[in-house]
Amino acid sequence: MRVRRANPADIPAMMRLERRSPPAAHWSEQRYKDLFELVGLQQRSERFAWIAEDETGAPEIVGFMVAHRVDAEWELENIVVAEAARRQGVGSRLINEFVAHARSLQSSGIFLEVRQSNQRARALYRKEGFEDTGLRKSYYSDPPEDAILCRLSLY
Repeated sequence: MRVRRANPADIPAMMRLERRSPPAAHWSEQRYKDLFELVGLQQRSERFAWIAEDETGAPEIVGFMVAHRVDAEWELENIVVAEAARRQGVGSRLINEFVAHARSLQSSGIFLEVRQSNQRARALYRKEGFEDTGLRKSYYSDPPEDAILCRLSLY
């Protein structure tokens, strides 16, 4: 498996993957395009996307994650792993690459929200060192659900 920065050509595969994952954040095509939009020579926002590719045959995207920098911290906005690739270390690998990137920029921490019922994701986050820090009542819709707030301190 190879982890690399995403590029605009990855958008269709990212969208297909997240549409097959009910607990994932479902974004519009424009929201994905905004990840790569440049204004002058600067990226429009400090959002980054990483791709996990299975290289056993023709490269195939088996996971991705998107993060957004907020001052000295990062928000993990979306992480999706293909059903067939779950429990094979894809999510951990993506998070580890992300943590290394955040540390290289002297970021203080990473935070996220996760559906209270998404036990797989919550177990992954706990394994990677995230701690539950709070609750947002009725944060999610379709279906309505509370969000668990999680944080990983980097320093």
